[in-house]
Amino acid sequence: MRRMTKLFNLNDPGWGRGNSDDQSRQEPPRRPNNQDGPPDLDQVWRDFNRKLGGLFGKRGGPRRPWPPEPNGPSGPSGPTPRQTRVGLAVAGGVAVLLWLASGFFIVQEGQVGVITQFGAYKATAAPGFQWRIPYPIQQHQIVDVSQLRTYEVGFRGSARNKVPTEALMLTSDENIVDVQFVVQYRVQPDGAPDYLFKTRDPDESVHQVAQSSMREVVGRSLMDFVLYEGRTQVAAEVQQIMQEVLDVYQTGILVSAVAIQNVQPPEQVQAAFDDAVKAGQDREREINEGEAYRNQVVPRSRGEASRMLEQAEGYRARVIGDAQGDTARFLSILAQYQRAPGVQRERMYLSTMQEMFANSSKVFIDADASNSLLYLPLDRLMQQTARDTSNTTRNMGNPVSGGVSAPPVPNPLSTGNSTPRPNLRENVSSTISRDRNAR
Repeated sequence: MRRMTKLFNLNDPGWGRGNSDDQSRQEPPRRPNNQDGPPDLDQVWRDFNRKLGGLFGKRGGPRRPWPPEPNGPSGPSGPTPRQTRVGLAVAGGVAVLLWLASGFFIVQEGQVGVITQFGAYKATAAPGFQWRIPYPIQQHQIVDVSQLRTYEVGFRGSARNKVPTEALMLTSDENIVDVQFVVQYRVQPDGAPDYLFKTRDPDESVHQVAQSSMREVVGRSLMDFVLYEGRTQVAAEVQQIMQEVLDVYQTGILVSAVAIQNVQPPEQVQAAFDDAVKAGQDREREINEGEAYRNQVVPRSRGEASRMLEQAEGYRARVIGDAQGDTARFLSILAQYQRAPGVQRERMYLSTMQEMFANSSKVFIDADASNSLLYLPLDRLMQQTARDTSNTTRNMGNPVSGGVSAPPVPNPLSTGNSTPRPNLRENVSSTISRDRNAR
């Protein structure tokens, strides 16, 4: 170590002026005419060779005078063979250690190291401190698998910086559209060897595949579908086709997303296309208004039709019910008539006459049994007659009670004396009987 320190010690005042071991006992050499100045380059080189030889076992010779004497003693004697072998072994060991140490490398997070042996793929190194066999046996390349790469098709930087050769595409209905989209991709962790060795320029392959896939999808779609409702579907189909083609090419690339930035007709026909779009929007508005009117009128008409049908069904049920009720009532009266025809005829006759007289303002009075002075409260008589008529009608609706006779009508007619007057019903009945006998 002392020799190494002396060898590379730039503060040594005897550097380039002879043997530095004797500097403490000798004065530094001087140039002719006792002029101080920098040492001669030849002398510096000889001193360096002497110190380096002493490091590997050579013995330094005596200090040469300055300036060198033409006939002075010559060079130092050579090292012994053992010293030479030791020096060579140490130098070889140091060289081997330095060579092995050159195989260490560091792989950052989000990266992988691809190790090749004599130019062929050997292994993939994970992130961390790694070692490989040093050059020229093995080499390594670092691939960033976390970086999200972006490729713009149809524009550069912004939508205004258009690239017409990439953006203009033909649809299936023979229209031209201007499509601008972005492709984002990254290298797969297990696809780093393919990314490096299977394709000459994988990034350029992504660019070509992106344009080809978009033209394929747009070429089999209609213009309106690409411009409006089909953007998301078109982007999804392009991403799927790109991934399939890149997998076939073995590029080791994963397509992360395909985003359509702008789709529009060419600038030369933009105004005409806007007019056509406006006309289409007006057409859609008219159709929507018609549909709204239809949705308003049709349900109302259906409701009215349903209401009329329900009313007809109600009328039908009412008529049928009335007919069935009349039939049942007639059959019940017929059964009673068959049991007692005379009584039933008399009852029916009286009921009919009662209904007729109930709506008449005339009063029949038995002239033979009546008094000359007669008080007739017509208002009370009419009310009583109406109540009796309603009761009679209710009793006729219940024919199962056998022979039904009309309830007696109280005689509201009275005279000044206390002699009771005959019943009005009996008077009417007797009058009717006399009329029949007279006929």
